[in-house]
Amino acid sequence: MSDSSRSALRLALSLADPATADALADRMKPQLLAVLADRLGMPAALVDELLGGDAGQLRAALEADPVEWLAAAAETGDPVVGQATWLAEYRDDDGSKVRAVAEAPGLLRILLEAGDFSDPRWYAEDGLLQELYETRGPLMVAILTSGFVGLSAEGLAAWGAYLPPPVVIDACLRLLTLWGTTEPFVEWLRMHDEVPLLSAWQPQLPDLLRAAVDAPDPEAYLRRHRPAGEWTDPEHLHALARVRCGYPVARPDGLDWALIRKEHERLPFRRENLPTTDPRASTPLLLLTQWEGCPDVLLWESFREDPTGTAEYAAELPVEAFTVLWTDREERDGVLLGGLGRGIRAGRLPVARVLAEVGPAATVLTHLPLDHGPTRKVLTDLLDALGTDPVNWLTFYARMNTARGSVVELFADATATHTRGRRHTSWPRPAPAQFPAESPEHTRSTFLEVFACASEEAQTAVVPFFDARAVQHLLALGNPSPELRAAVVAAHGPSAQVAMAGGGALSDAELRYLLDLDEPAVDAALFRHGRLDRAACERLLAGRLRAGGSRPVPGELLAALDDPDATYDRTMLTAGLGSGDLGVARSLLRRLRWLHLPASRLRLLVAVWERSGPDAVREILAMDHLPDTLRSRTEQLLATPDGLESLRCQLAEAESPAALMAYLTAPADRPHERLRRLRSEGLTPPWEALTAAHDAGTLPRDLLSALWELRDCPRPLLLAGLTTLPVWGAEWIRAALNGGRLTHTDLLTHATPARAALHNLQQYAGDRPGDEPDASGPPLRVRAAALTQEHLGTNVDAWALCLQLLPTFAGSLPELLAKANTLTRQPI
Repeated sequence: MSDSSRSALRLALSLADPATADALADRMKPQLLAVLADRLGMPAALVDELLGGDAGQLRAALEADPVEWLAAAAETGDPVVGQATWLAEYRDDDGSKVRAVAEAPGLLRILLEAGDFSDPRWYAEDGLLQELYETRGPLMVAILTSGFVGLSAEGLAAWGAYLPPPVVIDACLRLLTLWGTTEPFVEWLRMHDEVPLLSAWQPQLPDLLRAAVDAPDPEAYLRRHRPAGEWTDPEHLHALARVRCGYPVARPDGLDWALIRKEHERLPFRRENLPTTDPRASTPLLLLTQWEGCPDVLLWESFREDPTGTAEYAAELPVEAFTVLWTDREERDGVLLGGLGRGIRAGRLPVARVLAEVGPAATVLTHLPLDHGPTRKVLTDLLDALGTDPVNWLTFYARMNTARGSVVELFADATATHTRGRRHTSWPRPAPAQFPAESPEHTRSTFLEVFACASEEAQTAVVPFFDARAVQHLLALGNPSPELRAAVVAAHGPSAQVAMAGGGALSDAELRYLLDLDEPAVDAALFRHGRLDRAACERLLAGRLRAGGSRPVPGELLAALDDPDATYDRTMLTAGLGSGDLGVARSLLRRLRWLHLPASRLRLLVAVWERSGPDAVREILAMDHLPDTLRSRTEQLLATPDGLESLRCQLAEAESPAALMAYLTAPADRPHERLRRLRSEGLTPPWEALTAAHDAGTLPRDLLSALWELRDCPRPLLLAGLTTLPVWGAEWIRAALNGGRLTHTDLLTHATPARAALHNLQQYAGDRPGDEPDASGPPLRVRAAALTQEHLGTNVDAWALCLQLLPTFAGSLPELLAKANTLTRQPI
């Protein structure tokens, strides 16, 4: 069965009433078993055997949690079922496949506890036990927590080293119970004498087993030597096994750190002691540091081996870890980056101690979480030492890069008046503003972040001493208050606003502030480097002022247009087609080289004539950037008294829906390219004409498919797109659903073919939770149930025929249901 057929059968069984669903499940048992086999990751024949062929159980299994179902299967203890469970790759709710035992290691334990190991199938060459001996990777966790080690001497030898001694004794007791003799111990001792597998990691085990073999009551002897209360909780053992294998796990309640330390002393939690070569595995010791309360001895050992990793992941790291005298600068920075902010935010690192004891100061300040209220408060209080004296701040900035001590020491040094170091009265190493503005780096970035924590009084006193680049960084990236911004402009003049306009990440409020200035140099910088929308570009290129009125387009803006290093989006440039300014028109034609649409060329000529007169039009024609026919016709009109009016009439005709339709439907180019050109030159598709052409059957199919991708494509054309729906959907469908221009009900009732409609409904089920744009009406599932009941009811033949017809049926889902109903009611 295909994926869509499987999902259709599941959906049908969920929509039909219980009696009809049971009858349908019985009717379509082979198909249903195939669905279950795919869902549960087990052979269909085995699923059938486990469920006994009962239709109700088949349906229940379809909706059951796969792990719970596999656990129930494992309770049979059957070795064939066991191997199928071990190999199962069930489908999760999102359709992805998951290894069952990797997701739920307890399955193997359930199976082994229920198994009859007198059955020779367990020991077959291709049986489960052989499979377990050869396992590596994530499934090792399942093996170490399942009791497998207690099935054979070979298992004890292979995996016992990774288990605590009490758990190994439990495995020996299981061996004794299972075999009823100490022969497995003798076998293990023979293997051990030949190859001392566990001498280093379980040194007590050989003597223990020898004594147990010689003891009158081996079981009692082993129990006496099993430490009471250690590793008796399965959750504790599971956590240990995951850590041993290098996989993260939360620390379970009640797990004694003393037992973890004892395990570390026996077999250190180092990478070289991993029982797997899985590249995804972490260092076990590093995983232990992520648990709250990790003992200092383990924490510091991990820090010595991997300081950067420990700083990044450890749940608790003391201040002393950050005061180490580092010889590796990169490692020092990694520790501060990984652990400082995390520890402070969690309240485990006292900010005051960090600022007083940890260095170097610039690195500490760089990695402080200044968006964290308590941290910002402590730093703000310390900044009071710098006060409003610009010399203190300039000296602080100048010495940041070379200071090796703590932040507190740097502040003290910057404010000390009797030192050998130079006190700075101007900005050190001044730099000009950048266009476009770039984010500050290194000490500049750190200084500005610290400066933002100072009082506004201090900021106002210091900003007159900023260099041009610091001014730009503050205004374009620092989000200063309006009062501070005014102080910067008062100190540095209009150049500060021009520098600010060079930022490409200005907020809407900052953009409005700059545009409201109506300053030519600022407008030019915004046009060149800002993120202006088309309307703002049209206003600037037309010379219209925000305050009202207009002016000639400034030379600064014309220079920005002519800048050979500038790269402009075509829509920014075509925003000036209606400007009429001769300089703008000349620049646009030089940059654009060619206008695609006749309407665009005429719009430029009409605007220039209206604003700048016929001589300006002659200059434009002389540039030789317009078609010869248009040039000669326009030259003739220039000599007539009503030439401008004639040109306007030509423009109106060129912009008419008929003309735009003719352009879009011309066979020469691809429709997507024609649409792109149309919109890039500021024209809107003639939606009414396009819709009318579709209704009349004259709209080319390839143009229609291009229109669906436009965000303003009207609903009637989108509905037309549903008549040939792709099975795997398309991005325009998701966009239309999210935008409320289509609903799931549209897919349910209009989309064809039926198979694609069903698949798209499932694929985009979550894209509009309310289904309808106003979230009104019953949920989609209720509508679907009502539709199936209306057409199919309790007619099992109709349900079955509907599923048979689905893969090839060309109509909609309602038409499919009606067809199935009609065919099954016809007399034979």
